Amino acid sequence: MTMCDTLYIVVPCYNEEEVLPETARRLGDKLRGLMAAGKISPKSRVLFVNDGSRDGTWGVISRLHAADPLFSGVDLSRNRGHQNALLAGLMTARDRCDMAVSMDADLQDDVDAVDAMLEKYSEGCDIVYGVRSSRKKDTFFKRVTAEGFYRVMNFLGAETVFNHADYRLMSRRALDGLAEFREVNLFLRGIVPMIGYIVGTVEYERGERFAGESKYPLKKMLSFAMEGITSLSTKPIRYITLLGFLIFLVSLLMLVYSIVRWAHGDTIVGWASLICSVWAIGGLILLSLGVIGEYIGKIYLETKARPRFLIREILEDGNGKAD
Repeated sequence: MTMCDTLYIVVPCYNEEEVLPETARRLGDKLRGLMAAGKISPKSRVLFVNDGSRDGTWGVISRLHAADPLFSGVDLSRNRGHQNALLAGLMTARDRCDMAVSMDADLQDDVDAVDAMLEKYSEGCDIVYGVRSSRKKDTFFKRVTAEGFYRVMNFLGAETVFNHADYRLMSRRALDGLAEFREVNLFLRGIVPMIGYIVGTVEYERGERFAGESKYPLKKMLSFAMEGITSLSTKPIRYITLLGFLIFLVSLLMLVYSIVRWAHGDTIVGWASLICSVWAIGGLILLSLGVIGEYIGKIYLETKARPRFLIREILEDGNGKAD
């Protein structure tokens, strides 16, 4: 890493009007400090991505840019979801920087971990993951469900980094690699490890949300997990095949058992076992159809090749706007 290396901090924003001024203050102080220390280029910027917010988020971003060119902005045409907004920011930064750090706007990610990420980058790492050192501040339910999320994802074939969300540094080469992935169904936590190159990790203590509400309640986390699993792995379908084979074996054993009982003159059939079997098989069939349907839905969306995001406006240096 040299003084010429330009860093962009990409921050996707959805209804972050309350927290954005404080986020800008902290990130601005961090970039200015790194510039003063000669660790990054004066061309480095904070890039806020407005993901179709319904509050005054874009107005805040516009005012920040007007007051200080250190802050840039990307305004998406409509809400496209966190992963698409993050990708839009990274792809916008890609042609303007040597490396990009992605992080959320809620200030839970430790801004000071950027220094350690830069050290790893200077050692030759193309991707540096920010990994939580502990979950002591989480409630028992949050800790169990979050850790279970990563374990289930890895078990079902979606390779992820344990206790890592979307706080990471990516070099220009890694960003070019990310641009080669064209799928519409995005799950960056699983796609980025597929890029390869040299990786490193930095541990940090995750703080409390500065303001506003979490954008990932339990219901959305479950949906997010399903999106990641079906986007990156075919293991669930293989497990369904295995389950079907096991049920077939059980049916053969039950057939042998029934023949043996018939040979001994015992022809009384228990209706309870029959009803339970019917309900169990019916439930498994519906579950299997649902999983297969998820994959068919993914194929449907991928074949349409719809744009993952559309940018309405970009605020940057020069005349302040670019289409």
